[in-house]
Amino acid sequence: MSFDLESLVDARRGLNFKLHQEFLNPQLARVLKTLGMDRYYERGEGCYLIDREGERYLDFLSGFGVYALGRSHPVVKKALHDALDMDLPNLVQLDCALLPGLLAEALVGRLHEGIGRVFFSNSGAEAVEAAIKFSRYATGRPRVLYADHAFHGLTNGALSLNGGKEFRDGFGPLLPGCDSVGFGDLAALERELARGDVAAFVVELIQGKGVYLAPEEYWTAAEQLCRKHGTLFVADEVQTGLGRTGKMWAYEHYGLRPDLVTVSKALSGGYVPIGATACSVEVFDRVYSKMERAVVHSTTFGRNQLAMVAGLATLQTIDDEDIVERARLSGEAFEKALAPLVEKYELFHEVRGKGLMIGLVFGEPSSLRLKSRWKMLEGARKGLFSQLIVGPLFNRHRILTQVAADNVNIVKLLPPLVCGQEEIDHFVDALDDVLNDAHRNSSLVFEFGKTLAKSALHR
Repeated sequence: MSFDLESLVDARRGLNFKLHQEFLNPQLARVLKTLGMDRYYERGEGCYLIDREGERYLDFLSGFGVYALGRSHPVVKKALHDALDMDLPNLVQLDCALLPGLLAEALVGRLHEGIGRVFFSNSGAEAVEAAIKFSRYATGRPRVLYADHAFHGLTNGALSLNGGKEFRDGFGPLLPGCDSVGFGDLAALERELARGDVAAFVVELIQGKGVYLAPEEYWTAAEQLCRKHGTLFVADEVQTGLGRTGKMWAYEHYGLRPDLVTVSKALSGGYVPIGATACSVEVFDRVYSKMERAVVHSTTFGRNQLAMVAGLATLQTIDDEDIVERARLSGEAFEKALAPLVEKYELFHEVRGKGLMIGLVFGEPSSLRLKSRWKMLEGARKGLFSQLIVGPLFNRHRILTQVAADNVNIVKLLPPLVCGQEEIDHFVDALDDVLNDAHRNSSLVFEFGKTLAKSALHR
């Protein structure tokens, strides 16, 4: 019996959640059903997901930032078909294949001139793992600093640099010598660096969990302190890189020259997992210092041909379609369109971020009527209000968003970088409707309660 993918999918269509409950993660299936987000998606096109009923959902989650070019981009898809048709020799291992060299060259050419080498892996977390190892070996120092609230991945080393207690609990002991400093706290950073034993300061230029930004003046001073104390400055651009913030790299907003840069997500084109750790020649050549150390750090699938093709096609498309500038302009259009809602609704406090990495910040209102409702929600669970925004945006308006982090009232938007005014207008109108309801009466609370009750009955 030959394998027929189309027949297999047709025969088992609609069993998604049953299979996940039995063989994968039943808790995730329960969460999605509880929130009323249990849909059966059939395909994706650009900024949209389409379910089996033909309903279109505006995807402002983008696979956590993977789909910078939107879903099913024709250039990346054709490049992968071409690669399969070419029968490229893959994963020879004892080989220097052409495509990894071409992708490394293309990445280096888009980074600042102090970057000269690339190590390829399979994910952002693996890129961070490599950065930890390279930094420790190159400096001969044991400690690594990270910022409060940081998120750098969930493998053991990356988790050791993770500021979220909810992710770390029960998985210790983690890597020794990994310590946090306040995000944007220059004095705390200087105190730790002055000890002279810090290999690297690993930091997101904009923190993904919450869309937090440090003061602009912090960055140059932080980089200078790292230089002064012999510490490597590592920019985690896994989510912010490749145009997400309206520049190719978020570090460009602040005129920085990091020693190492981690890359992933968007580089995949949405098709083949890939991670990259780019660094200076000096750092790289200290790690790979002689022939006996040629494979001292490696990964089986890191330089696989399909990932290289996806990365090359993605970078070329970013250039050809002027994606970075489009992200900048769309970010400005979002800011302009959302500003009247901040003025209109006292629960809506701020829009922050850069480009198309956007945080919508909600907070306690000033009027007594709304304040009492707010305190009731916060008393039930801290950060619940933001979920009351995400739920109706999805169920009423078919827009997929996310709460930015645990226990915060921040909704995060990561639209595909190809989104335009039509998608912006649709989102702003939908948010206006949801916030108007939240201010006018308690139907949002009842609507969410109804969703939870229906889910409980269904279970």
